[in-house]
Order: sequence, then structure tokens, then C-alpha cells
Amino acid sequence: MQIRDMMVPLGEGVELEVRRIQQKEPIGPVLVFLHESLGSIALWRKFPEKLAKATGCDALIYNRQGYGHSSDEELPRPYDYLEVAGHQWLPRLLDKLEISEVVLIGHSDGGSIALVAAGAMGDRVKALMTMAAHIYADHLTLAGIEEMAVRYRETDIRDRLARYHGNRTDDIFNAWQTVWRDEAFQAAMDFSRWLAAIECPTMIIQGENDEYGVPEQVTDIVAGIGSNAQGLLLEDAGHSPHLEKQDQLVDLLYDFLRSESLPKNCN
Repeated sequence: MQIRDMMVPLGEGVELEVRRIQQKEPIGPVLVFLHESLGSIALWRKFPEKLAKATGCDALIYNRQGYGHSSDEELPRPYDYLEVAGHQWLPRLLDKLEISEVVLIGHSDGGSIALVAAGAMGDRVKALMTMAAHIYADHLTLAGIEEMAVRYRETDIRDRLARYHGNRTDDIFNAWQTVWRDEAFQAAMDFSRWLAAIECPTMIIQGENDEYGVPEQVTDIVAGIGSNAQGLLLEDAGHSPHLEKQDQLVDLLYDFLRSESLPKNCN
């Protein structure tokens, strides 16, 4: 596999930092990874490479606006920032890179964006997998953010995040916790309207011990999508099962792609 990093201009003064993992002879659609609220390309660690190698598919990982070397984002974040990322900027990035068919893999905020994108992009999305996605603000999410705000002030969390986000660390953290602690944002957040339009095979995953989301997020997402969706609460896993149970997740998603969505492609 070849790994290439690049900047991709998308118009309106926006450039996104992109990493492409490309096979000599790629099979099937491109795996597209969407990072969490405090995440980045690097914080996916080896998960994208392992899944690309297992499936034979190419992979695309990118930093949203405000992250890494991507363009600055609008601050404070508008209430619809996650939806705009899914129905506007992701399709625009795929168009620019001339990628016609994708499998979306999203974690946390990236999972929510993936749900929106799958609802917006129709049959361009061949399969969808989310980990710790949320379609509304629940009490565990809000309590987890409150706790993280304290840890950010009182522990070495800021220094650890700064290894990846550099001088943008405070901006990224404050943008995240400020909008999520806004009661008007909490009241407005409802991604359920995107779910019925998702037609591809879908797997909704959450760790049983996820401190940022109630298990009803899984059941409600699956119910909103319908019979083409399946849910899984993963034992002994928290908010980041792709890191905590990496090899298990690679095997799980590989089997899902083979059996449910991509016969004759990723196998």
C-alpha cells in the first residue's frame, strides 16, 4: 500500500488535509474515515491501514476544517456544523478527488456526520459503519463533556492533545465544549430526519461502557434507518472501540463488508 498526504482545495477558501491509502490493485469502494470531536488523521492510529489491508480497498482519512493543517473553521460553531460537514463538505471532497463509491466509517461526531452523509448521498454510499455516533444530546454525553472540561484544566489532557493539534488545541477544545454545553444547541440537535433516507447496509456500534452516550443511541439509530441496519453493543469497550478492540473491530467490519454489503468487492 502507498500512503500519501496532501492538501485538497474545495473552494470558498477551504482546504482540507487528506491522507490516502492506495492499493496497487484496489478492490471495491473507498473506505472513508471521519474523526471524532477532538480527533485527527493521526488519532485513528493504525486502524485505517489495518482495515484497508484486510479488505483490499483504498482508504481516505481527512481532517475537517479547524483540525490539523486544514483551513480554519467558523467560530463559534453554528448549531448545524455537523450536518453541514456531512451534506456539503464531504460530498465536495469526494467530488474533487473523483471518488464515486464509498464506505463511510465514523467515530463519535464523525459517526453523526457519516449518518448525515449517508442520508444525503444516496447510493454513492455502499455501506456505513459508525462507532459511538449520536443523533441527539443525551445526559451521558453532556456529563462526559462537563467532566472533560475539568480534566482539561486540571490534568495533562491539554498537553497530550497538543501533540496532535499544536497551537490549535485550545480552539478545538473550546469550540467543542462550548457548542455542546449550549442549551439551544442541545435542543436543536436532532439528526433523525436523515436516517430514513439511508438505504445501504449499516452497522451501528457502541461500547457497552461508553461514557459519552446512552445505549438508546444505538437502538434509536437502527430503528430510524430500518431493516438494513444492525446494532451492536460491544462488550468491555468504551467510547473508542476501534482503539480499545482494534483487531476485533477490523475482523468485525471485514466480515460485515463481505457478508452484508459488498459481494464480489471487498472480499
